[in-house]
Amino acid sequence: MLQLVLGLAWVEYVIYLPRLATQAGIKPGVVGWLLVFDQLIFAVCDGAAGAATDRVARVIGRVGRIVAALTAISTLAFLLLPLVSRCSALLFVALIVVWAITSSALRAPPLTLLGRYAPAGRQPWLSSLFVAGGGLATASTPLLTESIAAYDPRILFAASAIAVLAVTLSIVWAEKTLAYSAPPEPERTEFSARLLIVFLAAMLLAQTGFQLHNSVNSPLLFAKFAGPGQHLSLLLVFWIGFALCTPPATQLVAHVGGARVTLAAAVLAAGAAAAAALATNVVLLAIAQFICGAAWGCVMVGAVVAALAIGRRGRAGTAAGGLFSMFAVATMARIALVTAHGDRVPAVASALPWLPAVSWVAAALLLLPVLSAERAAQTYRRAHSSASSR
Repeated sequence: MLQLVLGLAWVEYVIYLPRLATQAGIKPGVVGWLLVFDQLIFAVCDGAAGAATDRVARVIGRVGRIVAALTAISTLAFLLLPLVSRCSALLFVALIVVWAITSSALRAPPLTLLGRYAPAGRQPWLSSLFVAGGGLATASTPLLTESIAAYDPRILFAASAIAVLAVTLSIVWAEKTLAYSAPPEPERTEFSARLLIVFLAAMLLAQTGFQLHNSVNSPLLFAKFAGPGQHLSLLLVFWIGFALCTPPATQLVAHVGGARVTLAAAVLAAGAAAAAALATNVVLLAIAQFICGAAWGCVMVGAVVAALAIGRRGRAGTAAGGLFSMFAVATMARIALVTAHGDRVPAVASALPWLPAVSWVAAALLLLPVLSAERAAQTYRRAHSSASSR
């Protein structure tokens, strides 16, 4: 729920930012770079928030209280954005910075609590809910762009701020409840920073492929076969596949492991993206998009579970924060490319249809060492469990 309301708040922000920036006296050409700046802040602060959560999570209840305090600041800044847009450009940008920094408390820390306190058998299912919330918010972007643009932003920003704060306050209660009912922490072994770096590099490539495919390539691909009226509905085909296959992905992850599912799904997504680029009619394109969305849902669920597994010995926050940082870097790169009109450069434009497939295959190759480590960890746990039962 938290990721859904937070994602919807971001969608509202992106939709209304051009209007609010104009009211503040900011030129339209700068708006895209404001979004790039937001993602840069997310990239830095998400990683820092995750690492900080590892340090403060040793005291039960402390993470929830800190998250609640930062959320109060974040929602206040978000609430004030449409109110100060007519006052001062400097104040408007300052509030954006405050909101961007403090909103990092709403991404890595909740996922850290999931990795720290949820039983391993429940993590795939809970991760799918986490992933589905963000995915549904992203999927709603084309629909909300048309439906809410005419409304007063002050009303919608206030509603989003209240919803985010209300959902976040439950973390204070949930942290203590989960902590007291959590299973004993696994035996501590050496944390592999190198393995985490390789995993995060793979996730950066995977997320870059998604950003290019979903936000840059898909509208152009459907535009070849569909008119303006069909365009938006066809873009939802990807997200239908995502929504239908994210829940079943939990069973796959539970049985074969997060890294293995992520690797296989990345290869499937690459094949589907290539098929979409080669599609000769709208039916073939829709089928390829559906498969690509389904595969991406599996990639995301597997990635979250794999990140928590890598950081399960007291470093869940570091792994979760790094994962969100990679998502922000990939988003920042895509926004910068479009804002700078780099996608219109002939050489780039000719390569764009194939870059998602290349990115996903490269991500799969980078996941091979992570897969080996996951297999070794599973062997160790089975041996340890057998020895304990004796």
